[in-house]
Amino acid sequence: MSHTSNRVPPAHDHGHGHGHGHGHGRGGRIGAAVREVFAPHSHDAADSVDDALESSAIGIRAVKISLVILGATALIQLAIVAVSGSVALLADTVHNFSDALTAIPLWIAFALGRRAATRRYTYGFGRAEDLAGLFVVAMITLSAVIAGVEAVRRLINPVPIEHVGWVAVAGFVGFLGNEIVAGYRIRVGRRIGSAALVADGLHARTDGFTSLAVLFGAGGVALGFPLADPIVGLVITVAILAILRSAARDVLRRLMDGVDPELVEAAEQSLSTEPGVRQVRSLRMRWIGHRLHADVELDIDPSTSLADAHRLAHEAEHTLTHAVPKLSTALVHAYPAHRAIVSGGR
Repeated sequence: MSHTSNRVPPAHDHGHGHGHGHGHGRGGRIGAAVREVFAPHSHDAADSVDDALESSAIGIRAVKISLVILGATALIQLAIVAVSGSVALLADTVHNFSDALTAIPLWIAFALGRRAATRRYTYGFGRAEDLAGLFVVAMITLSAVIAGVEAVRRLINPVPIEHVGWVAVAGFVGFLGNEIVAGYRIRVGRRIGSAALVADGLHARTDGFTSLAVLFGAGGVALGFPLADPIVGLVITVAILAILRSAARDVLRRLMDGVDPELVEAAEQSLSTEPGVRQVRSLRMRWIGHRLHADVELDIDPSTSLADAHRLAHEAEHTLTHAVPKLSTALVHAYPAHRAIVSGGR
């Protein structure tokens, strides 16, 4: 028996996006908006980018731009620190600087993902992106721990806030910069199918929430309620934990080769309607970085010739690339029903 793989080259990675017409009306628009903040809805592949190298370049560009924005945000905060002389603000600014640098592992991962496969790494280096996602999840976890511990500490031993006005300004600047970066990273991550970049966007959102806690805490102190600072900190900690759950779920699903069932259903439906295909015997799909890979076994008519089986497998692979966006490779086997294997490819 013999078989030939159908590898989808970049030129055939059509990436036709398909709209997901889900009615997210549960709880109304406000509830949907809140859920979107804490657990951004994503079907692993929403929009499409045609080429793997192009999508990696888009990811790198997103990391660069977000680093510039976060760097500018931290510099503005540093200037406020210089004017106000607040030690608390200095600590928050250093925290924002260090968090901005967590995007560097993701930058390295995108760069590695562009390298060609080798005899040792035969699937390429896309998994580096998933490992970077784990690092981001670890950083979100650390942010939750620090925010929680600090809130409890200030609740037990209240610390007076100095330069309340400047603290509020710095908190607003930190929130605005981080939220801009969060929205940008999440949007680009969805576009190219990168769970790690979406997780990094959620990480920026946690930092924005921390700065928002600073702003609300300062407002509470100005109104004569000093415990507002630690109480808001505890609320923000809970919000970070919600974001952590969403980010960890998406990244760990990728590492466990999890794929959205809707993608599998779309692939099965498109293959089952292909002329000459009796049934889809098996379909396996997995993400490696932000690209999808598929392995398909089809049952076809036993009287099909080898040449026709080859043609059928080629057409099935072509159909699959239209049905599933971000599909990088497809290995299609055509099995004559109740007989030995006859497989086809390019």
